[in-house]
Amino acid sequence: MIVFYKDDPDWWKIWADYGLLACEMETNGLYTLAARFNVRALSILTVSDSLVTDESSTAEQREQGFPMMAKIALEIVD
Repeated sequence: MIVFYKDDPDWWKIWADYGLLACEMETNGLYTLAARFNVRALSILTVSDSLVTDESSTAEQREQGFPMMAKIALEIVD
């Protein structure tokens, strides 16, 4: 079975040693499809959880903050 997050809570430290600042899953698929169909793609990410500190956004923070991120993204591509 393939999983995104390993059972080892320190798995991210290996990647941090290479300068990795964040991880996510969806952009890989987006950029792969864009390359396949020779179109432009953009991914704008909002940080919701920290693997380092175990901090997480509350449901209220996500509800109020994520629509603003989407608004900014739409303004950028307009």
